[in-house]
Amino acid sequence: MLKLNASYSKKVPAEAEYSSQSYHATIEIELPDGLTQDQLNAKIHETFALVRDSVESELHGNVQQSSLSAQSPNVPSHQNASNPAYSKKPHESSASPKQIKYLVDLASQFGMTPEDLKEKYNVSALEYLTKAQCSRAIDELRKAA
Repeated sequence: MLKLNASYSKKVPAEAEYSSQSYHATIEIELPDGLTQDQLNAKIHETFALVRDSVESELHGNVQQSSLSAQSPNVPSHQNASNPAYSKKPHESSASPKQIKYLVDLASQFGMTPEDLKEKYNVSALEYLTKAQCSRAIDELRKAA
């Protein structure tokens, strides 16, 4: 039995200046013994194309529901599916600890606790906010000042 690993990564500019988002997919499949060189090459190209197309689809928002996604829900248990504005996609990067600390410090000036922030943004932990979500939250608080 042979194992084939195929990976594809792509970095694109993000919303914030001087930042980027990374999209990555990896798949490992088992191939039967006894494949000819042409069959092996075809499987390699087919598998790589699947991974590449998956990343490109995710990047361009053309994600298709597959039988795999039916087994694992799209929204992790720590997020509230009823609030799509604060629902993290797999490729979005999490807010940095420094960004979260700034949000918490800013919110405390308005008498808000971290618990208040978690409730307001429908997350069980502030670490589950994305960079974009945390930036929007900071902007909202700055405007309220």
